[in-house]
Amino acid sequence: MFPIRLAGLARLTGRLLLALAAVTTLVVVFLVSIVLTDGASSGTAAWFTAVGVGTVAALWRGRRRTGAARLVPFLPVVVAAALTASVCIPTAPTARRHPPALPFVATQHWSLATGSRVAVYHYPPAKHSTRQPVPFVYLNGGPVRGISLLDHRFLRLLARQGYDVYAYEQAGGGRSDLLAMDQYTISRSVRDLAAFIDRLDRGKVDILGFSAGGVTLTRALADPGVAARMRRAIIAEPGPMDGPTARITGHRGRESARDLAPAMTGPRSTHVPRYAVAFGLMRLGLLSPETGLIGQAEGANAFTAADLGSDTASAYCARDAHRIPTEDSATNFSFSPAASLRVQRTVRDSPSIAPQLRRSRTPAMLMIAECSSQTRQWATSILANGPAVQRTQYMPGVGHRLWNGLDDNNDRAAAVISAFLRDEPAPLPDYPTRDGIPAFLRDHR
Repeated sequence: MFPIRLAGLARLTGRLLLALAAVTTLVVVFLVSIVLTDGASSGTAAWFTAVGVGTVAALWRGRRRTGAARLVPFLPVVVAAALTASVCIPTAPTARRHPPALPFVATQHWSLATGSRVAVYHYPPAKHSTRQPVPFVYLNGGPVRGISLLDHRFLRLLARQGYDVYAYEQAGGGRSDLLAMDQYTISRSVRDLAAFIDRLDRGKVDILGFSAGGVTLTRALADPGVAARMRRAIIAEPGPMDGPTARITGHRGRESARDLAPAMTGPRSTHVPRYAVAFGLMRLGLLSPETGLIGQAEGANAFTAADLGSDTASAYCARDAHRIPTEDSATNFSFSPAASLRVQRTVRDSPSIAPQLRRSRTPAMLMIAECSSQTRQWATSILANGPAVQRTQYMPGVGHRLWNGLDDNNDRAAAVISAFLRDEPAPLPDYPTRDGIPAFLRDHR
């Protein structure tokens, strides 16, 4: 009896393994088809391909069977069809849902000469402060991301110090209108900046560009027509300015909180099969930002702050791992992964802008964090090729997120910005200098 039962168990196990292999094979066929068709028709083209392959295989396997036994080979097909169908069915709205209005600042919408319609926020200078005559414009990071509540708090601090602060969310981000996917380019971002300054119609402006906003600002400095609209420029924690810079491999700053901070809590779109597949394949470069699997509106609606994972922790020093502030609310958070990837790829595919940047004469300042998660050469390339960069401020005790609400970090960042815009002595040493770049990189600062 025992040998007979063992033989039966072995046959059952073998059949289950065979069925599992069949399901796995069909899922792989589906994923390969998703890549080959670029997610056409919300993935249904790949789904029909996988189901068709499975059906043909099931018919072939059941050709010599009779009765109900002929249906057994179809069970793996049904299971695979159900699993892969979850990738084809949207669970987030497919029409763009903008974040609700903020309670502390009005959202204006400006139509720019480029065709972009962007959300604009204005913080006038506090009445008790000494008003600064030049408008101050903020370019946030992302690149196609809403302005966080943490940023809004910092902008209000600058307004209390007398600055007439304007900020806008790049087309496709936050409360701004979407563009066609092929229009998300770094050159479009620069043109939008120029059009925004023209629409403001206040003469020259001072600009602070953070992270991806620093990339836009750097490229604007390399464009004489756009640079002529600026009085002073502050480039804070920039990404790569062009293709050659993007391909540089180098070290980052001091240890960040990336692998030390508690995991972010909250819902994740990447726990849903549809968005896990879409965002994962896009990040691997196997799906284009224009993919037919999910539209950009659906992707932006689905993506949550928790989906950023350790990227948020990497913007803080290791010492702050267990006190990372909440940067944004769930209702205000907005990030378009596909549009952001599209802009980043146009930067990576662009030729060097170093020759044009060397001709820029707009006074500029570079801000670098001690615990920066950015490759150091992204910032030092700007310093090396930008003769108009008058000072560099190495910010101790902070990561990529220079103004983070912890301790006196916001006040220190504001002091550095104010000193440069008012042409006052820098509160920190000018470090690294242009001549000191090799030592700065060698010392892994």
